[in-house]
Amino acid sequence: MPDRKEILEVAGRTVQVSNPDKVYFPQTGHTKLDVIRYYLTVADGALRGVAGRPMVLKRFVHGAAGEAFFQKRAPSARPEWIETVELSFPSGRTAEEVVVRDAAQLAWVANLGCIDLNPHPVRASDLDHPDELRVDLDPVPGVGWPQIVAVALVARDVLADFGLVGWPKTSGSRGMHVYCRIEPRWTFTEVRSAAVALAREIERRAPDLATARWWKEERHGVFVDYNQNAKDRTVASAYSVRPTPDARVSAPLAWDEVPGCQPEAFTIDTMPVRFAAVGDLSAGIDEAAGSLEPLLKLAADHEAAGLPDAPWPPHFDKQAGEPPRVQPSKRRASPPPASSAPARPAPGQASGPTGRRKSTMPLIEIARAASQAEAMLGLDRWKERHGDIWPYLEPSDVLVDSMRGRSSTWTRIRLNLRNVPAGQRPAQEALEVDYDPWAARGQ
Repeated sequence: MPDRKEILEVAGRTVQVSNPDKVYFPQTGHTKLDVIRYYLTVADGALRGVAGRPMVLKRFVHGAAGEAFFQKRAPSARPEWIETVELSFPSGRTAEEVVVRDAAQLAWVANLGCIDLNPHPVRASDLDHPDELRVDLDPVPGVGWPQIVAVALVARDVLADFGLVGWPKTSGSRGMHVYCRIEPRWTFTEVRSAAVALAREIERRAPDLATARWWKEERHGVFVDYNQNAKDRTVASAYSVRPTPDARVSAPLAWDEVPGCQPEAFTIDTMPVRFAAVGDLSAGIDEAAGSLEPLLKLAADHEAAGLPDAPWPPHFDKQAGEPPRVQPSKRRASPPPASSAPARPAPGQASGPTGRRKSTMPLIEIARAASQAEAMLGLDRWKERHGDIWPYLEPSDVLVDSMRGRSSTWTRIRLNLRNVPAGQRPAQEALEVDYDPWAARGQ
């Protein structure tokens, strides 16, 4: 029996929905059609975040609980009314990416399995000059929501002091975002430089709460991820549904709502009601474009004071002024004391815990998994066996890495045992979850 199809009339166009009854969120029961209808209900707000922007297609063809894959190139089989634009990437490759401008195109993208929307910070009319500065507040494991909120308020004040208007929203996941419209007259490199200066200023004002340190082993509190402003990076836009069990969404907020907000309050069910009651709280963002000149001056002051550029994402070429792109624990130095000798490879593994050069920090690897949920279950099992060790660990000692491959992500969990007395540090054991992403890619 052929799969059922649903035909929607949207914005004067016909959109065919395949497998409309497919359950995307097993815990809540929401289907693919529910996700599409949600986006149509909040289309005016969702389009404000994506309209006219090239978009990476992050496709969850097996639903929110399944593995996603990233598709930069627009499908060759697409309606003639789907717009595309050619982007070039740091690798030198190019791709025709989808550009959404109306609700019909939004529904078409959602039908591909795009649960959340991931636009670039540029318009299709000018791909070289971003018109959006993105402040991504990413907490280290164990950091509570009140601390994230506190850092968001510091970010608001810093932005205001440098002449920019911040527009806050929950990420729909663990953190918060603050977006700023900027005049489209600076390159990606310049926008990122401004973001680095901003992150360092937030850290300076709230050193116990926030960090601008790129390497996870040096982070604490809430990481201000400046590299989300590098070229080819995308962030889930406002009103995006996120692949969480309770189908949360990325919710625009008024600043007076931020201190008391709770991210779990904004879901695929509650957001349409909120949208009908208060409208789009990101309305007005396009009229608030500001200048980066004050932040770029701060960046120049940092450079003049001898502060080097911050590390770039690993797939970028080495940049002028960038420090060695090696995490601190792996930098060549005098031999470490015996108490902090590097961990041995996991049993059955040919390489060390990180899969690369062995660390001078006492790191052990716990799991490599296809999904974060599976990796965290492995961590829970390790904790049960080592209940006497766990109390020594700080939140920043739990290193949860989302490892992005060619078209999908996998999760690695490591523990830094630096706060565990040397004589009590557990040895590297067989991984709780031993997923091989490279073997999986070849299947």
